[in-house]
Amino acid sequence: MTGALLVGGASARFGSPKALAPFAGLTLAERAWQALEFCDERLAVGKAEDELGLPFPVLDDGTDVRAPIAGVAAALRLARNDVVLVLPVDTPRVDRAALLALAAACRDAAVPQTGPLPGAYRRSALPALERRLAAGELSLRRVLDELDVSIVRIDPDLLVNVNTPDDLARL
Repeated sequence: MTGALLVGGASARFGSPKALAPFAGLTLAERAWQALEFCDERLAVGKAEDELGLPFPVLDDGTDVRAPIAGVAAALRLARNDVVLVLPVDTPRVDRAALLALAAACRDAAVPQTGPLPGAYRRSALPALERRLAAGELSLRRVLDELDVSIVRIDPDLLVNVNTPDDLARL
């Protein structure tokens, strides 16, 4: 399977690129990249123009849109494998076991009870993602209505999302 790290967010509430924020001795991006190291292939997807200076390449998602749906679609287009584990840079507690549970349950997609990310997506989901993206419908959550989706129960503590510096400090 392919592990895809999403690093293309605007980080508007955070105030600086979340990918570069330090957490437990690493940046959020480095930590997430390590969480995906068991995958056959790893991709980081975002905006080349951001020039984040990460220790791994960031592939441009090919759109001006800053929304997770753009990164998921790009990852599915770029991946060598049918199943893509998608991990946003701002969920630093997600671990290998949670990612493997998502992959094992994946039909068109497998997501935790909290929503579409992190998630496992099959290439079969790409047409719906691209259709929504082309129409300017940027809700990844809503595209799930068109897919055969498994809901995987994951410990909510692992799914904590970092949106502000205060969120990160609380971790």
